[in-house]
Amino acid sequence: MESAKANTNGHQNVIVMRHGDRADYCEPLWDLTAVRPWDPPLVHDGKVRAFQTGQRIRSQVGFPIHRVIVSPFLRCIQTAAEVAAALSAVNLDDNAMSSKDVPSIDNSKLKLAIEFGLCEILSTVAIKSEVAPKDGKFDFKISDLQDMFPEGTVDINVDMACKELPQWGESVEGFKERHVNTLKVLADKYPSENLLLVTHWGGVGSILYKYFKDATKYFVDYCGFIELRRQVSKNNETEEFEVVNSHGVAFRENKVPIHGPVIT
Repeated sequence: MESAKANTNGHQNVIVMRHGDRADYCEPLWDLTAVRPWDPPLVHDGKVRAFQTGQRIRSQVGFPIHRVIVSPFLRCIQTAAEVAAALSAVNLDDNAMSSKDVPSIDNSKLKLAIEFGLCEILSTVAIKSEVAPKDGKFDFKISDLQDMFPEGTVDINVDMACKELPQWGESVEGFKERHVNTLKVLADKYPSENLLLVTHWGGVGSILYKYFKDATKYFVDYCGFIELRRQVSKNNETEEFEVVNSHGVAFRENKVPIHGPVIT
């Protein structure tokens, strides 16, 4: 991986990605015995997909990732951990299926952090009332989540763009605005770095609505992502982002890709 200071081509790149395959959608009875039924993990196939998406990003996007910033939900944390392993592998084996298959990893340059602003919409739009916390409080133990990241990658000095989680009952418009604002705050904070934001379907869609006006109805596959780019001057003055590519993102009606092939 290149260092952040090496990103001097005049552009900043940001990838906004959905998490991998979640347990409650793959195993319909999972939430009946879960301690935290509102916070499902990835299934095995989700971890494999996340790792392979990291391989794809490393080999195909044409720019290095300097920083990965993640929603605190477990499925996003696990996705980021697998992607980071693929990005940091010293000798990446194209046949490797997950982080367990990569014995040699260099985490000296890639940094990971958790961001409340990238979390799921905290309402019944995305979380069924019967599985949501009865008191409306979603507890995340940040230190425990950070322990899931590859060793040496956690940036403990980062301040979150959103200092607190949204309140239960968040509106859809508030959710969209939160994601757009979080992207802007994080990108402006690290203008010389390329970022990977790991979030949820709605988070990817919120950014599409903002920067790709034709994306009125869309489909986002597990680990689907969009690539954004903007001009950055030497004194860190920036232009507006534009969507330049996507993988696993398509118009819903006929599955026509938005700037790129759909992952199946």
